[in-house]
Amino acid sequence: MVDEGAGWLGVDLGTQSVRVLLVTADGTVLGSGSAPLTGRREGVRHEQDPLRWWAALCTASRTALGSAPPGLEVAGLAVCGTSGTVLLTDRSGRPVSPALMYDDGRAKAQAARAREAGLAVQDTWALPKALWLLGEYGGTSVRLAHQPDLIVSRLTGEPPPADASHALKTGYDVEGDRWPEAALSELGVPDDLLPGVVRPGTRLGEVCPAAADATGIPAGTPVFAGMTDGCAAQIASGALRPGSWNSVLGTTLVLKGAARDPVRDPTAVVYNHRAPDGTWLPGGASSVGAGALAARFPHADPAAMDAAARAFEPSSAIAYPLVSPGERFPFRAPEATAFVLGDPAGDADLWAALLQGVGFAERLCLDYLHHLGAPVDGPLTFTGGGARSPYWNQLRADILGRPARVPEQTEPALGMAVLAAYGASRAGALADVAERMVRVRAVLEPRPGRTAVFAEPYARLVGALRERGWLPGPVAAHALGPLSRDTSGS
Repeated sequence: MVDEGAGWLGVDLGTQSVRVLLVTADGTVLGSGSAPLTGRREGVRHEQDPLRWWAALCTASRTALGSAPPGLEVAGLAVCGTSGTVLLTDRSGRPVSPALMYDDGRAKAQAARAREAGLAVQDTWALPKALWLLGEYGGTSVRLAHQPDLIVSRLTGEPPPADASHALKTGYDVEGDRWPEAALSELGVPDDLLPGVVRPGTRLGEVCPAAADATGIPAGTPVFAGMTDGCAAQIASGALRPGSWNSVLGTTLVLKGAARDPVRDPTAVVYNHRAPDGTWLPGGASSVGAGALAARFPHADPAAMDAAARAFEPSSAIAYPLVSPGERFPFRAPEATAFVLGDPAGDADLWAALLQGVGFAERLCLDYLHHLGAPVDGPLTFTGGGARSPYWNQLRADILGRPARVPEQTEPALGMAVLAAYGASRAGALADVAERMVRVRAVLEPRPGRTAVFAEPYARLVGALRERGWLPGPVAAHALGPLSRDTSGS
C-alpha cells in the first residue's frame, strides 16, 4: 500500500528547466521548485551540457523541499527526461560528450542505416544519435546514457540500468524485453555500449550521502526508474485505463492512450510504450499545434483573440496549422507544409481557422487510431499549454463530439511522483495510484448541435489532405464515414 503520510518527489528534466514537485498520496502539492536550463541551437544542432542538469536539480529540489512540513518522510522519487536525449559517459558515469537533445537532427544518415538494418526508427530518435556520438566521441570504454540515467547515477552513486520507456527510442524491444542484438551488431554497436534495461517503477537504489548533501533530498530515499516526459504527462493526466486518451496541446499536439495490447501500425507513426503494470501506452506526435498561433500572431492577446473568434464558427477558411514542415501523425509526410484554404475575413477569422484546424487534426488523429483498431471509447483528457484556454477546450470538445476532462495539475513531475508511489507499493494498477493523486478541474460536454456545424469543414480538410497525397485513401474513407451522423445534428 502507498504510505498515506509520506511525500513523493517527481523530477522532470525538461528542455528549458528542471522541475521538482513534492506531492502527498492524495495529490496535494506540498512544494515545487524549478531552475532554468540553457542549450545550444544551430540549425539542426541542439545540445546541452549534461552537468548543468545536476546543478539545476540541486537548486530545484532544495526549493521544493523547503516548504515541506517538519518531519515529513520522502518515501521515493522518480525522474523523467525528454524522449530521445542521449549522451556518452565513461564507466563511472561521467559525461564524455555533450547531450544531443530530443530534436537534434544531425543523425539523419545514421537513421537511414538503422532502417536498412530493419529497425523502425525516426531521424531524431536516440539510436541514430548514439551512432553519431560513437563516430565523434566513441572509444573503448564509453557507455550510452539517457537523460535521466545521468541524474540517477549522481543520486545513487553508480550508473543505473535504463528504464524501458527511455530505451524505446534507442531501439529497445519493449514487447520482447530485449535489445535487437542482430541489428545492433550489423550497425557496429559495441556489446558494452548499451545499459541494462528495467521496467519503469523498478527500484534502482537510494540517494547516497553525497547526493543528499547536494540536493537536500534525504539520504536513503528510494529512487525508482522513470519514464519519458510524454509518458509522465500522461500519468499526470490520469489517462491510464484502457480506452482513455490524453491530448497534450502545446507547441505541437501529442496523443497518448492506454490499451491492454500494443496498437499495431504498419506505418510506425503510432508506437507503444509499456506501463510498469504491463499495460500499453500507444501514442503519436503531430506537427500541428499552438505554435502556429504564435508564428502568425506573435504579439496577440490570446484571450482577446479567442473572444473575437467566437463569431466565426465555423471559420470561412480551413487551416492545417503545421508548426514546421513535415507531418508525423496521423500520417507520415516529410514533404507536408502548412496551408489555409479560402480567404479569412480578418485576423479573428484566421485565428478561428487555426484553432479549428488543430481541433480537426486532433479528430483525425483519433479517427486514425480507431482505424488501427485502438480502443478510443474511454475518457479524453486535455492537457498542455493549450488547455489553459477555456474557449479552445470547449471548441475542441465540440469538434470531437465527446466530453473532455481538464486536470488541475498536469506537469510531468506529478507523473513521476505518482510513479514513485506506485513503485514503492508494486500492488494493483498504476491507474489506481494515479486516480488517488490526480485531481480533475473541469469536465466539458460538447454543446448540442455544435459537432454538426464542424462536420463539413472537417470533411473538406480530410479531402484536401487526401488530394495532396499525404493522407492514405483508406484512412480518409474511415474518417469520412461517421460524418453523415454528425451532419444530422445528433
